[in-house]
Parts: sequence; C-alpha cells; structure tokens
Amino acid sequence: MCGFAGIVDNSRSLNSAALKQTVNMMADTLYHRGPDDGGSWVDAASGIALGFRRLAIIDLTPMGHQPMIAHNGRYVIVFNGEIYNHKDIKKDIESQDGLLVNLNKGSNAAQMIWHGHSDTEIMLEAIAGRGAEKALRKFTGMFAFALWDREKRELTLARDRMGEKPLYYGWSGNAFIFGSELKALKAFSMTNASDRQPWEIDRNALCMYLRYSCVPTPYSIYKGIWKLPAGSYVTLGPKEMGERNHNVRKYWDMLEVAEKGLANPFGGSDAEAIDDLDTLLRKAVKEQMEADVPLGAFLSGGVDSSTIVALMQAQSDRSVRTFTIGFHEEGYNEAVNAKAVAQHLGTDHTELYVTAESALSVIPRLPEMYDEPFSDSSQIPTFLVSEMTRRHVTVSLSGDGGDEVFGGYTRYFWGPDIWRQIGWVPQGMRRMGARALTSLSPKTWDGIFQSLDCLIPKGLKQTMPGEKIYKLAEILSVKTQQDLYRRLVSAWHNPASIVINGQEQNTVLTKTVRQTSLPHFLDQMMLLDAVSYLPDDILVKVDRASMAVSLESRAPFLNHHVVAFAWQLPIAMKIRNRQGKWLLRQVLYRYVPKELIERPKMGFGIPIGTFLRGALRPWAEELLDKKRLKEEGFFHTGAIREKWLEHLSGRRNWQYDLWAVLMFQSWLEAQRN
Repeated sequence: MCGFAGIVDNSRSLNSAALKQTVNMMADTLYHRGPDDGGSWVDAASGIALGFRRLAIIDLTPMGHQPMIAHNGRYVIVFNGEIYNHKDIKKDIESQDGLLVNLNKGSNAAQMIWHGHSDTEIMLEAIAGRGAEKALRKFTGMFAFALWDREKRELTLARDRMGEKPLYYGWSGNAFIFGSELKALKAFSMTNASDRQPWEIDRNALCMYLRYSCVPTPYSIYKGIWKLPAGSYVTLGPKEMGERNHNVRKYWDMLEVAEKGLANPFGGSDAEAIDDLDTLLRKAVKEQMEADVPLGAFLSGGVDSSTIVALMQAQSDRSVRTFTIGFHEEGYNEAVNAKAVAQHLGTDHTELYVTAESALSVIPRLPEMYDEPFSDSSQIPTFLVSEMTRRHVTVSLSGDGGDEVFGGYTRYFWGPDIWRQIGWVPQGMRRMGARALTSLSPKTWDGIFQSLDCLIPKGLKQTMPGEKIYKLAEILSVKTQQDLYRRLVSAWHNPASIVINGQEQNTVLTKTVRQTSLPHFLDQMMLLDAVSYLPDDILVKVDRASMAVSLESRAPFLNHHVVAFAWQLPIAMKIRNRQGKWLLRQVLYRYVPKELIERPKMGFGIPIGTFLRGALRPWAEELLDKKRLKEEGFFHTGAIREKWLEHLSGRRNWQYDLWAVLMFQSWLEAQRN
C-alpha cells in the first residue's frame, strides 16, 4: 500500500530540478501512505514527473522501489495497492516465449530474469507484454496506478474494479496533475504560483455531499478536479493534454457482471452453493494473506469479519492476530461478541475499549485525513481500530463488502416490503400515515419496543427502532422504487434548498436507464450500493482511516470472482426468512457455532447524536453559529438551525444531517489554516 503523485507540465516551463522538487513535495504530503521509502522519476523533455511513497509489504528489498522502469525501458510506473494473483501472472509471463525474446534481447536465457519478487515488477511486465487494457483484465487486486509510455508520450491512469484505491486528477494552469489524495494535488498549486488554480469549492458537489455523506464519483469537492471511477482507465497523449480532453473507459463494468450473473443463474443445490462459496472465499483469503510483514484482521464478531477470520485461521499454522474496539455505550458495543468468536477460533485477540474522550479526540484530525468533506461517523471507530491494529501488524484483512455482495443491509428486505405495502396506496393517504408515525418521538418508540420486547419475535427485533420508524415515515411519500432507494441512502433529502446556488448533478444513482434490465428491486438496490455507497463511502472511509496510520487494509469479499459468483445466486440464497447473507452465514456456521453469531445487526458507529448534546455541543455550537454560517455564504441557515435546536431538545435525532454539516464546516475551517 502506497501513495503517488505526478505532473505533466504541458508548457515545459519547469526544468528537471524544478519538476523533481515539485513532485517530491507532492509525494511527501502522502508520507503516511508510505513511510518506508520514497522516490521520483523525471523526464523534463516530456514534462513528466512521477513521485512515490512506499509502504513495503511484498519484497522489502530495494528491488521493490518505485517509480519502476520496465525491463524494455519503455514504461515507467507508480503503483498503489496489491496484485493478489501476481504469482500466476508471473508464470504466465514466463511461459510466453515470444515475450521472453522481447524482454531479454540478446540473451539466451531460458526464462525471465526478474530483478526482485514484487508484484509491481510483475504487473509492469504484464503491461509491457500485453498492453494496459488486456493486462488490467488479468489483474486480481486493489490498485491505482499511473503509467508513462516513453515512446508515445502517453499517460495512463487506472483504478481497480471495486474502487478500493483512490485516484484524483485534473488540470492546474498549464499542468495536468494527479495523485492518491487531494492534498498531493494541492501541493502542486502551492509550489507553483504561476500555475496556481483557485481551488474553488463546487457548490453542486456540496449538495451531493449533503445527500450522500460523501462526494460521489466522478466529482470532487473542487471544480475541475475529478475522481477516476472504479474499473476504469484513461489515457492522455499530447493532444488530450493540450485540449484538456479526456475519455474515461471501462475495462470492467459492475452492471454487465450483474446482468451476466442473473442471465446465467446458479443452478445447484444449497449444499453445492455452500461448498462453492467456501472454496472461492478460501482462495481469496489465502491470496490476501500473503505478505512479507506481520498480518492480522479486524474482528467485530459479526458475520462478515468472523467469516474472514475463520477462513484465515483454517488456513494458518499459527494463531491469527485479531483486533477489535469496544464502547461502553449500550447499542454500540460488539467487543463481547468479537471476543467470544476469537476464543472459539483460537485467535491471538487484542481489544481496546474506547472512551468518549478518545473518540472525540479524533475529530480534529478528520479534515486532514479525508481531504474533502466526509461524514460517515463510523470513520471515527474505523480510525481507532486501525490505529490500535497498526501497533501490532502492517496488514489487516477486513469484512468490508460482505453486506453489498451478499445482501446484508436491512434495507434489502425493508425496501421491497415497504414498496409492496405502500406502492398501491394513494400518496395523500401515505402522507397522513407519516404524520401519525411521527406524532411520537423516536425515544418514545424505543421505550414502547423495549416494554414489548418479550412479545416481539426474534426475527423482527431491531436496534434503535424509533429511528427506523422515523425513516419509514419519511419514505411514505416517495413516487417510485428508485426514489425510495435514494431516500433510504440520503442524509439531507433536499440539499439544493440548503446550499446557496447549488444544484445536484447526475450520478450513477440518477441514471436509471439500464437499471431496468435488473428484474427485482433488491437487485437494483444491491447494484447501486456496489457502484456508489461501497466505493464512495465504505472504501473511502477504510482507505483514509487505515492509511492515516500506515496500515494496509484488504477486503477478500471484493475479489471480483467472488462478486461475479454472488450475482449468479438466486435471491433466496442471499435473503431467507427475512435475514440477509443467508449463504454466507452457512459458510460461517461450518467454523463458528450459530449461537455466537445470531443477533440483531449492529452498525459500526458511535453515539454521535448523544455526543452532540453533550461533550461535542460547544464545538458544534461554534461551527453552527448563525452569524458564521451567513458570513461563509454556503448555506441557508434556517433549516440547519431548526434541526440543531430540535436535536438539542431531544424531540428528534438529526445526528446524520447535522454531522454532514459539521464535517463540512470543520473541513472548511481546516482549509483556511
């Protein structure tokens, strides 16, 4: 896991020394992503400079140093991530006689002569032999890279299929700039006054951020700076650079995978499906356990992380290191469950109970960590568990992606159920029902459910029922299934009314033309989560939190072969008896007793609503001050202040809406310092 940055100076105004100094400064902003080594490569005649920071995971020797030049001298690469099937690709390269002759000009060697054993060298030679697009289709991994073709003077930027590794790009003056995080791009403008771009906040992106708690791809919070979408690449030659024109191409499309899977469904029995998934996951986990540094796993005690840890332990001759954090607040603590799973599997388990003070101490670091506004409050415990884990290991496997791939979110059965119940009811009547549901506060509903706990069937029990009832009330007036999904994943429901001069733009969530090819509402929700919520929220959260402490996080559920298999599964193998991840649970039960796992789903978060009424109140009051909001000029203040006062009174829990505004305000303040 690493970080990189680069420049293509179209004006050729920077000499070799200036290019090197600038790109090193850009790369140095990413030191946290790669504290083990750094390097740069410059070709002033072409205006290109590549900078790199390395976190050494595979091949700790200098032979893994980047930027790396291909054996044939034509290509130079900077690469962030891991190629898990690099050994298979290496064998494939060595078996291609024609390629060997090309790579070993003048040599009588019978096999490829490698400098080291890093996956970087192997992927670079695969690109040199096949070309970028064909090589990309062969890679299994998480990655982002920048590849310079010295012969054609072309730059190719590429990103992994699921969007695990980040890549930003755009123009600043006469230069094309790119990097793993926004801070690297901003460093270019800070060191080149003549090419400095204003870094204007995109109010349209701010609208979308308030809705989704993150800025969705391909946008960034700044005008003219973009995120490369997952499963995509872009190649820019002199013409594209000069015209500021770029054509993003897909080498892998989640919708195509979904359509293909649904058109060729799994036809075997339940037992055969369990066997096949067990085999696939074992292989994915085994590949991701390879490292030349200490390795462990996050363990929450839920289905996803417990499955990953169980498969790790089943394939290890020593106790796997596992890590969890706990909270003293009721409804947010999974540490007890994680400890029970760890004891059953025999892992070397470490846990840390987090106080409110330690959680709150993370907040000032969030703007620098995330670079642009980001308000999934589970960013805080994710950072805390990453920080603890990094004290012991350098790589940690996680259960991220299990919900999106195997149908774990409660909205996957709530959504279709709700639509079946309300779709036929006139909207006017639905609005009346919503008013009835909100006549009691969420706290009152929680008390009612608690008093009736012994009468509620186990399968219908929910954590925080009051908040779920209010969410139900809010969605009663939607017009279509797509509107229903969008409402379920929204924080602010009409952000354009909050942001001054802001309008929401098209995203994958609003382009519904091809989604009609998916027959079921459940399939549509899972697809949209996989191409939006997963890469823009979950994976951003994990990448920034883990890399802030130089920890590499890996997610076996996101192996694209596992994802493709999951799309072949009938709905009944994902959701059965109103319970998600049915098939994944059956695999887990081979290793962990059912009674250790079965309990209501609990999100990985903190009681941010309670904190805002308590320890965080002074901080929030300052950021939400009416005069301050008006002077900054981004928000209409009325709705924000109304929700803040309602939240303080306890009448409503507006934690997600308010947290989104607070994280923007905190980020904005950090940009001025």
